[in-house]
Amino acid sequence: MATAESSIGSTPVPSKGITAEERKVIFASSLGTVFEWYDFYLYGSLAAIIAKQFFAGTDPNTAFIFALLAFAAGFLVRPFGAIVFGRLGDMIGRKYTFLITILIMGVSTFVVGLLPSYASIGIAAPIILVALRILQGLALGGEYGGAATYVAEHAPHGKRGFFTSWIQTTATLGLFMSLLVILGVRTAVGEENFAAWGWRIPFLVSIFLLGISVWIRLSMNESPAFAKMKSEGKVSKAPLSEAFGKWGNLKIVILALIGLTAGQAVVWYTGQFYALFFLTQTLKVDGLTANLLIAASLVIATPFFVIFGILSDKIGRKPIILAGCLIAALTYFPIFKGLTHFANPALEAAQNSAPVVVVADPKECSFQFNPTNTKKFTSSCDIAKQILATSSVTYSNEDAPPGSVAKIRIGDKEISSFNAVLTPDRLNFNEESKKKEAEFKKVVGEEVKAAGYPAKADPERINKGMVLLLLVILVIYVTMVYGPIAAMLVEMFPTRIRYTSMSLPYHIGNGWFGGLLPTISFALVAQQGNIYYGLWYPIIIALLTFVIGLLFVKETKDNDIYATD
Repeated sequence: MATAESSIGSTPVPSKGITAEERKVIFASSLGTVFEWYDFYLYGSLAAIIAKQFFAGTDPNTAFIFALLAFAAGFLVRPFGAIVFGRLGDMIGRKYTFLITILIMGVSTFVVGLLPSYASIGIAAPIILVALRILQGLALGGEYGGAATYVAEHAPHGKRGFFTSWIQTTATLGLFMSLLVILGVRTAVGEENFAAWGWRIPFLVSIFLLGISVWIRLSMNESPAFAKMKSEGKVSKAPLSEAFGKWGNLKIVILALIGLTAGQAVVWYTGQFYALFFLTQTLKVDGLTANLLIAASLVIATPFFVIFGILSDKIGRKPIILAGCLIAALTYFPIFKGLTHFANPALEAAQNSAPVVVVADPKECSFQFNPTNTKKFTSSCDIAKQILATSSVTYSNEDAPPGSVAKIRIGDKEISSFNAVLTPDRLNFNEESKKKEAEFKKVVGEEVKAAGYPAKADPERINKGMVLLLLVILVIYVTMVYGPIAAMLVEMFPTRIRYTSMSLPYHIGNGWFGGLLPTISFALVAQQGNIYYGLWYPIIIALLTFVIGLLFVKETKDNDIYATD
């Protein structure tokens, strides 16, 4: 772990202002990283459309979960990218490593825009798509650690939080940029054409961003900390074994994960991605309105990344990050209930006036998580819950006698479900079950509508001002946990293994704890029957990080980042 910075020795003397070269480092690193995040987030922003293009032939719920998992595939491999490119970054340098990562990301994104749909090439389409997402995940696993390390190693002492906070804005700016491009193309070609072919344009545009990024990064010099270490012959020959094979450093990696990045990740993804999914999938707000509101919240709140970065230089990184985790965990339930109240008041009213109950034998109810689409749920309980989840109906569960057929109770009315029979290949319901399913959906739909549950949010009744305010609060939480995190991770590890050591906990935290949040949360909602139940996942993780971070993670703002051991 890096030691406290000394005013003697070879540590560079801090500069009082920002030089032109330092501005170039921040701008060049940040701009390239914005483009890389833009590439990565296009998929998340278009998950619903991609589900129809590449996962055709499945029911809407399964298709959407499948699309989310393909999105998550890029996150699951990010730690492996961190290991591969982190090792290269500690051995050959920061500059050339994250030049390679942006090439992989840019080309993979461009190919997604050219990829034929499921209707054209069948099962090969989703297979190639997931392969491209894996390449993107590997690239991003090496990108962030390189950019953060590069900028921090250029920063004068006392300004690392400020310098690296610009890198922290890039993820949000990349998401914002992807939303703007999508909205622009949607408006230009119309909804029908966008769903058919227009969605490809934002992916194809990335080739121009790739060219700009490569040109910028070729003009940059190696970081002074790495150059100094290389000139002294202290470059690590085995960064992986040094980083993870020695308990002293491995312990810090584990603390960085559990006590910092896991909580930071779930707060980040709840505030940006889960909020968008909640608006569109649960509250049935139209995609254009939801994206505009999210984009506006990002514009308003993004400066707080830099504000909290500067503040972390003065009072420390740890108190700001942990405060963000705690406040978020304590306020998520009222904020998301507020989103329901202001975005879809008819849904809130229906939940209060016409409670829905699934009466079923609990042994017949499964945890409906089917990422591979190889299983059809056939019990009357599962069929009833799936239909209600599709309609964003909150329901409670009531035990029924063993072996009885599940029923849906809406107010004083009861609708009997049915047990389905599969075809011999076990991939679909047989003809009789399909007829029963269609009739059951029709009856449930009519009763749900009669009880006041809306098919979609009424645009005239959306209180856009209050929805925007709540979204801004969620993004400010993101800026609290994310603004200082890069500086803190850089400062936790010595120069010779910094790229490797900081990248792994960051990408396990954000790739696994954060990247899987939408899928896990939506599956929890479908299981429990409460549209807010998925919030328990980020709340528990954020509270865990708060406790571990408070007790075991040390402040880092005064550490010497030029220390090699």
